[in-house]
Amino acid sequence: MPFPNWLSSALSSAPPPQSFHSYPFYAPRFWHGMRARTWWGLLRANRFRVDPSRVPMALLLSLETPINDLLGWLQQWRHGAKLEQTELAAPPIFIVGHWRSGTTLLHELMMLDPRLSYPTTYQCFAPSHFLVSEWFFRSFGNWLLPNKRPMDNVAAGWDRPQEDEFALMNLGLPSPYRRIAFPRQPAPDMEYLDFAAVDEMSLRRWLSGLHQFLTAVTLGSDQGPRRLVLKSPTHTGRVGVLADYFAGAKFIHITRDPRSLYPSTRRLWTSLDLIQGLQKPPAETDREYVLSCLERMYAAFHADRDAVPPGSIIDIRYEDLVADPVGSLRDVYQALELGDFAPVERPLQSWVEENHRGYKPNEHRLPEEDEALIQDRWSDYFARYGYR
Repeated sequence: MPFPNWLSSALSSAPPPQSFHSYPFYAPRFWHGMRARTWWGLLRANRFRVDPSRVPMALLLSLETPINDLLGWLQQWRHGAKLEQTELAAPPIFIVGHWRSGTTLLHELMMLDPRLSYPTTYQCFAPSHFLVSEWFFRSFGNWLLPNKRPMDNVAAGWDRPQEDEFALMNLGLPSPYRRIAFPRQPAPDMEYLDFAAVDEMSLRRWLSGLHQFLTAVTLGSDQGPRRLVLKSPTHTGRVGVLADYFAGAKFIHITRDPRSLYPSTRRLWTSLDLIQGLQKPPAETDREYVLSCLERMYAAFHADRDAVPPGSIIDIRYEDLVADPVGSLRDVYQALELGDFAPVERPLQSWVEENHRGYKPNEHRLPEEDEALIQDRWSDYFARYGYR
């Protein structure tokens, strides 16, 4: 059977380490989906330290964000009553793991199951009004996005699966992703990687915002309510809270050799800072930021993992997923009791036959100094997940 190009590209080789796919000047940035109050709050929090070369972008955003207010009011007027009555089809399935560990690939593969659904890129981009505006951008706005993401060969598009963390950020909720806007400023909202220092009222507000976004995604589904599969690396250190709030939720935790995670993650942040930032970023993302994020997320993940009911969480390895996609997904479905695997096995097998033969993951060669550093700082991750 013919298979979509976006999925085969998820496993293709990445561009050379020092290059990124082009991102047109007219393509939307994350911040274009914010309402005016959220946008001006982001600027104030960073004391309006926009670099001169990024001033045109900031001015354009300042003119466009009020449109999000108007569309947001329109959505509330048209769908407010329905949103209050909408319930999730089932507790969500959360894909967690560090950035560049294979969460995107796993998300894309699970979307071959017609019984499941996901937040789209547009829904995460414009979370306050997608119910009244998504049809327009899907029909007439595909030219605004490049064919591929800047940092790798994964396809981009308004209807592709996306991280719900971007939606929370654009809704005005605290998110570590706000760092991307001002990459030379201290990283904000780091406490939201593990909720350790978040007070009860702020936590309830954050969870309520996530739940409201998911009910809107459910209401906006073209094929009726379906169980949602969510993918955000930032959820890794939140599993205890999410398991408590979404009773019956399932978690798929994916790991990858840290010697690949580390350089790939630095590349990720470097590309996003360059394209999305309102400041000219450093030449490379700070080592300490990459190192401390994993440490913080996984300290919380290991501490809270026992809060997840037995049979509701499974660990898989990126290396195993690449070597045997069908077998890895079958194990996930059986361990988490996600239902009959047959509806997804056939399209998965077709994809393997057409796109997976001869695939070899990219090899990363670290300088000895960097490898010694992560062997020391991430020693627990190395040992727990068998990467010694």
